[in-house]
Amino acid sequence: MQKQLIETANTASQHTGYTVALARSEEEVREAQRLRYKVFVEELGARIPATVPNHDIDRFDAHCEHLVVRENHADRIVGTYRILTPDVARNIGGYYSEGEFRINRLHNLRGRMVEVGRSCIHPDYRSGGVITLLWAGLADYMVRNNYDYLMGCASIGMADGGHNAANLFTQLNAAQLAPAEYRTFPRHGLPFERLMNGQPALIPPLIKGYLRVGAWVCGQPAWDPDFNTADLLLLLPMSRMNSRYMRHFVKPAATVAA
Repeated sequence: MQKQLIETANTASQHTGYTVALARSEEEVREAQRLRYKVFVEELGARIPATVPNHDIDRFDAHCEHLVVRENHADRIVGTYRILTPDVARNIGGYYSEGEFRINRLHNLRGRMVEVGRSCIHPDYRSGGVITLLWAGLADYMVRNNYDYLMGCASIGMADGGHNAANLFTQLNAAQLAPAEYRTFPRHGLPFERLMNGQPALIPPLIKGYLRVGAWVCGQPAWDPDFNTADLLLLLPMSRMNSRYMRHFVKPAATVAA
């Protein structure tokens, strides 16, 4: 199988001490899963079954590519994203997001739509550089493999009872919402009309980044009780990606055999 090694990473590592690439071994995947456990369970209090102690693993992991950012000096993974391609999604019966949303209106996009998820960054590395490298890796992956749509759930914490999540959704402007033909519907909807209180919404950095590059919010938020989050389904047509960000993120890459 051919995997893409992000050339941007090699340049970035010389100047910032980080490398971004697809995981090339089972141990790298396990390290990413340990980081996810640290963030989702230990930091955010998610209640997810631990089939392997101190690892966040679900049934999709074995079928996904795992994009990782490694801090070279400490030699540890400090950021990760997982990638589910349309062919694999079809073979295993669907996307992760379909557990939370009805995505019937995206049916015609399935052959060209990659799903990303389980994004997290180590708490000591959230100044912005790591998420930029993850975005560079994702953009490069999409362009080099000729995929047209990027889809994924983005979470908003519910520690405040869901008020901020409700405010965020109701304060989106029309341009940030997907056209009607791409609208999706939550299986367990957040009662946002009851929870909104009119306070200015605090937008998580990941969602802010999605919106900045041109992604749409596909509809009302879902409630995920295991992670205690409100989730928005976002869709990014690569044709909508802001050209400035495209030039910044997508660099020449080398291909290596895995």
